[in-house]
Amino acid sequence: MQTTIRNWEGQEVGTLDLIEQVFGLTPRRDILTRMVNWQLAKRRAGTHASRGISQVSGTTKKPWAQKGSGRARQGSLRSPQFRKGGVIFGPLVRDHAHDLPKKVRKLALCMALSSKQKEGKLVVVDAARLDEGKTKLLVGKLAQLGLSSVLIVDGANLDVGFVRAARNIPHVDVLPEVGANVYDILRRDTLVLTKAAVEQLQTRLA
Repeated sequence: MQTTIRNWEGQEVGTLDLIEQVFGLTPRRDILTRMVNWQLAKRRAGTHASRGISQVSGTTKKPWAQKGSGRARQGSLRSPQFRKGGVIFGPLVRDHAHDLPKKVRKLALCMALSSKQKEGKLVVVDAARLDEGKTKLLVGKLAQLGLSSVLIVDGANLDVGFVRAARNIPHVDVLPEVGANVYDILRRDTLVLTKAAVEQLQTRLA
């Protein structure tokens, strides 16, 4: 499978072979869903918490006699039905992450790449560099290619000026090859890979 390499002016500057194992798979919604859920669960802080009846400060005295008052029986003013009482079965600090086999994670990344290739939303460029790290310059180049919602993946070493130019543009993300992930690929309309990123991804995933 071959694809065209373009520069940031939209001109064709060469071709590149794409491996079927990485860019030619049939995407499966269930695999991609499992991977996205795994990613979102893993990044949750899990710091939500509430105080139970044993953690609320207050008296331990029985509010009134068990019988004879005409009111419902109560054993503590820290019970949940009173103001400032404890919370029953409230959220606790915990880790939301769950396990997902490494083979499934690798397969999901290949399927995410394949889905962009299948939809015609994969663009391969020669490099992700700018002579000047100016946002206006990069906005113009993205407009030339007709890109508005885009994830740009470069090789291991990102160009500092390019990253600086892209960080203020809405719906434009820049990641190194090692940071390429299913969630970020799917949440942007177009995937732009540099030649170096394609070679490194194919070496890692094939």
